[in-house]
Amino acid sequence: MSGKPHIDSIFPRAAIAGGDVQICGSGFCSDGLQRPRVRFGGIEANLLVSSTQHLIARVPDGAVSSDITVDNGEHRSNPCPIEIGVAIAENMHPVANPALDKAGSIFVTFSGSRGQKVPASVYKIDSNYNVKPFLSDVMNPTGLAFDRNNYLYISSRYDGNIYRAAPNGTVSVYAEGMGVATGIAFDHEEFLYVGDRSGTIFKISPDRQIFVFATLEPSISAYHLAFGPGGDLYVAGPTTSSYDSIYRISRAGEVEKFYRGLGRPQGLAFDMDGNLYIAASRSGRKGVFRITPQGEAELLVSGIGLVGLAFARGPAAILVSTQTVYHLNWGVRGKPLVE
Repeated sequence: MSGKPHIDSIFPRAAIAGGDVQICGSGFCSDGLQRPRVRFGGIEANLLVSSTQHLIARVPDGAVSSDITVDNGEHRSNPCPIEIGVAIAENMHPVANPALDKAGSIFVTFSGSRGQKVPASVYKIDSNYNVKPFLSDVMNPTGLAFDRNNYLYISSRYDGNIYRAAPNGTVSVYAEGMGVATGIAFDHEEFLYVGDRSGTIFKISPDRQIFVFATLEPSISAYHLAFGPGGDLYVAGPTTSSYDSIYRISRAGEVEKFYRGLGRPQGLAFDMDGNLYIAASRSGRKGVFRITPQGEAELLVSGIGLVGLAFARGPAAILVSTQTVYHLNWGVRGKPLVE
């Protein structure tokens, strides 16, 4: 066994292509000089940091869920499993969370630049990963959310409208005058909340009355909304700071800072245990972070360019970057978005 490399741990245990993974152990460099070779399954990775006890490797294109091994030129290490998200759709342009309907189909936007007219602005990805255009009439779609009747709601940051799409794709205007409408979310009473990135969170009743629910610092891109298990609304809104906050808003509209210290926090979702998952960066690392109810943060999925996520059956998660949709087998069960 002398001279054989050994992996003690990898961090995090899930990633997408382009994400960085830390590998800790011993014997990675047999002579202290030769760089080891790290493989994800059969694909060699690029090493960013190399020492006899610590490596940082970048997940290579084409890697799938498999084992990580380290070869020091003389011996190969023990295998250590890692989950890798699989790209299921490319050439998209999501800017917030994807949404899943009752059948498990995935809906994602091609948001485009402001005022850009695109052939299809919302796409539907079925359970076999067939990608088809779903809507073309909504300019700059941003936030997506389903109600209990399986109608899809879409915010437009172009005209400030909220649109409602029936399962057959028929679209109507649900609400107008929402400013720069971005993130949307339903509470358990089916009130719809809309984030105007200029600084207002609107609340729309089921009979379409509109109220100002809360006021926040304006965002440079978009607000992202999700309800926690206790009924509080959590909001992320990137600013010019690299040390942004996640806000928690009570049912009465009282605003407090739940967590501070993330760079460009974007799409967020909750699991069944009340943990918050959010696409962001922190201390130079990028991906999906888990924040416990006690405010403890940890990187769970490594990846660059991620803007949102949604929990699927499996358990699994759907992750979206600025161009790609990923399916990740993940042992986390998400909180239902509409109860």
